[in-house]
Amino acid sequence: MSKFYVVATPIGNMGDITLRAIETLKEVDLILCEDTRETKKILQKYNINTPTMSYHSQSKLNKVDKIFALLEEGKNLALVSDAGTPTISDPGAMLIAKIKEVSPKPSLGEFPLSWASRIEVIPIPGATAVIAALSASGLPTHEFTFLGFLPHKKGRETLFKEIAESKRTMVFYESPHRILKTLKSLQKFCPNKKVCLAREITKIYEEFKTGSPSELLEYLTQNPIHQKGEFTVLVS
Repeated sequence: MSKFYVVATPIGNMGDITLRAIETLKEVDLILCEDTRETKKILQKYNINTPTMSYHSQSKLNKVDKIFALLEEGKNLALVSDAGTPTISDPGAMLIAKIKEVSPKPSLGEFPLSWASRIEVIPIPGATAVIAALSASGLPTHEFTFLGFLPHKKGRETLFKEIAESKRTMVFYESPHRILKTLKSLQKFCPNKKVCLAREITKIYEEFKTGSPSELLEYLTQNPIHQKGEFTVLVS
């Protein structure tokens, strides 16, 4: 049986990788990377010489066929993203779903043979921005909903209405180019909710800032330097 490892890598600080992740990346036959250039930075740091191959949202069908051919040969593969845990708001989720599919179609009277019966999918847990942000936000964490990246246009207003009505902590990712627009939408739909902006988690300029949408909008407008970096937004 082939093994397919889903390996979490650091979201910023290179020290946030587990011993198990390092051992796994050294032992597999091939590492599938969102961007091989990004992955090689951590591979070089930890003296990991395993071959790499790109796999991302734009990968063509022949790339997927090649991955399954390797698994059919009994090769063990690892999947990593540029940062954090693969498949969480990440195209790797489609690959795992395909592994779990029932294939090929069984003949009459035969029990369906799934890829899952021939390929063992093994998670190697580690860093993920959503959990790191929740752990240090000070907002309620007993129940939360993760929205991933918000849509740029279609369905965006509907999601903000859902955030406004939610009784749970809502968490999503946002880019520096849209953070002001997002805060203006929060100001419109839920002006009295408490919001935490977690920026550049685990990196040099890590920052957690909590307040109302209006307060945070004013803070970022007056301090443009703090608009830089990747954001995890939490709404209580």
